[in-house]
Amino acid sequence: MNNKENINKRLQLTSSVKLAVVGLVLGGAGILTLFLTGWINQSVPIGTIILLAEAVLIGFGRWRWTLIVTEIMTLFIFIMGFIAPGLYDRLSHPAVISAFSGTWIQEIGLVIALVACGIAIKESKRF
Repeated sequence: MNNKENINKRLQLTSSVKLAVVGLVLGGAGILTLFLTGWINQSVPIGTIILLAEAVLIGFGRWRWTLIVTEIMTLFIFIMGFIAPGLYDRLSHPAVISAFSGTWIQEIGLVIALVACGIAIKESKRF
């Protein structure tokens, strides 16, 4: 099987892919929490939309390229979260429960998705 056929091959729905979907949904829920409580000043919670679209892509599409795109986009959102102003304040002040919980849920979900997606990419090379 050549490289082009390998990247377009449908993947099995392994536990690492399922865990990546859970992480993406958690990350999206954290961003949505921050949006609904007014901590993110955007007209649309684009991070949530991107993460949920990625979850649908890898959950239902299951091509290897979707895992690679998901890994890159999730890493981008994770890094942008650290660049965004106020992250450290929201993580370190549990008195403001909406900001504290939303940020922690987002970051934990993104870490879970990044690790699980990386494992799924490595597993997909074996099949």
